[in-house]
Amino acid sequence: MNSDKLSMRLTAVASYVETGAILADIGSDHAYLPCYLIRNEKISKAIAGEVVKGPFESAKKNVKKEGFENNITVRLGNGLQAVEESDGVDTITIAGMGGPLIASILQEGHTKLGQVKRIITQPNIHSSSIREWAVQNGWVIIDEEILKEDGKIYEIIVLERGQANYDELEMKFGPYLLKEKSPVFIEKWERESTEWKRILGSLEKAGDTEEIYQRKEQLRKEIELVGRVLTN
Repeated sequence: MNSDKLSMRLTAVASYVETGAILADIGSDHAYLPCYLIRNEKISKAIAGEVVKGPFESAKKNVKKEGFENNITVRLGNGLQAVEESDGVDTITIAGMGGPLIASILQEGHTKLGQVKRIITQPNIHSSSIREWAVQNGWVIIDEEILKEDGKIYEIIVLERGQANYDELEMKFGPYLLKEKSPVFIEKWERESTEWKRILGSLEKAGDTEEIYQRKEQLRKEIELVGRVLTN
């Protein structure tokens, strides 16, 4: 992967960035995503934010190598602290992290979201954390995507400002993904259910503490939810 040819998941993330957007890519790594968007003339300005020194240096080198130093500002900062009000950022991408971490980045940096119209997230796990954050903070899901690349399954959740209420199934599985129920969606939740059944089987042989009892009840509920979704 490079800034000329992105991975499938980052290409999908890029597709949700609107033409002319001012982007902040948080956890930008090598800054491949903003470089790709500049190269393809979809945007003209971006912030590449990194909290780790190594990837920050890699991003700076890559931006310089591509000749995009006038278009992309690389900043070392924790989450949305890399964004300044004067940047005029209206779109944020956060890809390749766990859902709870993405939600915490958005929550801790909520004061930086004043001018932001769209948030594009690509959680690796626990995507429901992002949906919960959205509902609690005045954002609505406008699109979702699920895809498989190199044996791993990824979700993309796109948010814009608004109010929405989602039921238990929509929060867990995603309102758009639940409606579509693509083959990748079915594969993901069959995998999850199989793993939960394996863990439940192990716990059935363990002691009967309150903690184990609660965990078993939680797993049974998760398995039952997946069963409802996959059989309907």
